[in-house]
Amino acid sequence: MRFPRRQFLQLAAGAAALPAVSRVAWAQTYPTRPVRLVVVAAPGTAPDILARLMGQWLSGRIGRQFVIDNRSGAGGNIGTEAVVKAAPDGYTLLLVSTSSAINATLFDKLNFNFIRDIAPVAGIMRQPLIMLVNPSFPAKTVPEFIAYAKANPGRINMASAGNGTSPHMAGELFKMMAGVDMVHVPYRGGVSALPDLLGGRMQMMFGSMAALIEYIRAGKLRALAVTTSKRLEVLPDIPTVGEFVPGYEATGFFGVGAPKNTPTAVIEKLNKELNAGLADPTIKARLADLDGTELPGSPAEFGKLIAAETEKWAKVVKFSGAKVD
Repeated sequence: MRFPRRQFLQLAAGAAALPAVSRVAWAQTYPTRPVRLVVVAAPGTAPDILARLMGQWLSGRIGRQFVIDNRSGAGGNIGTEAVVKAAPDGYTLLLVSTSSAINATLFDKLNFNFIRDIAPVAGIMRQPLIMLVNPSFPAKTVPEFIAYAKANPGRINMASAGNGTSPHMAGELFKMMAGVDMVHVPYRGGVSALPDLLGGRMQMMFGSMAALIEYIRAGKLRALAVTTSKRLEVLPDIPTVGEFVPGYEATGFFGVGAPKNTPTAVIEKLNKELNAGLADPTIKARLADLDGTELPGSPAEFGKLIAAETEKWAKVVKFSGAKVD
């Protein structure tokens, strides 16, 4: 049996459209079961709290439970690899963070390429750091700090939350851009470093505002600057590092990713609902409690941010010589 050419082309076009139609229809019913959101941090930490906040929002909006799966270890690579290897069906997601961008260069041997293997879904928030010194330290401003550091190379101990963490990299970026030499002393988390900073055994640290702001207000620590591009509303009198070191900016970011080849319609659906959450006053207030600001946008925009951050921190990791096996 032979078909007229026009009829054949119509049938072929219809057949080609079937997979696309079925994908869209499938995405419209997604999800039909609970969704797993992998968090590469321990329960009770800021990333975990953020994931549970947004997971609860998605559960309410979409009508299916978003289950938080905490998989810490190896700097976050264990949890990330689990998502990379998961089926690209929208039922396994990853809470993406700055560590995802840093780890691409920090670790010599990874079983994945983050930019290639994780599809960006949506940004959630940006989070600032604060440049702090012990009150006994002679510098009261960033210019005074830089002058002291250059006059005393290698004599300032810089505590951090750990090798390759965002606070460590913020300090290394400062060293690189300000041209100063400080000794990096890694701890197992910012809280572990705090007693030595308060006691004067460590002279300075880049740290989380949420964990340290009360010490600043009590006069137990001195804030020299914030790492954001603009001053913070909560600390309007504290300048930015960039006011004295042009171009300096070091903020953490969080968002959601999925295994590569996850259907575009599913990613767009999740992006839409997450952006709706970022516009909600209650979610905005909760993010502010975490010292974060909303990071709305399309999957493509979040992808550009990840790529830019990966390139930026690669330069800093190479400058610092930091490595984690």
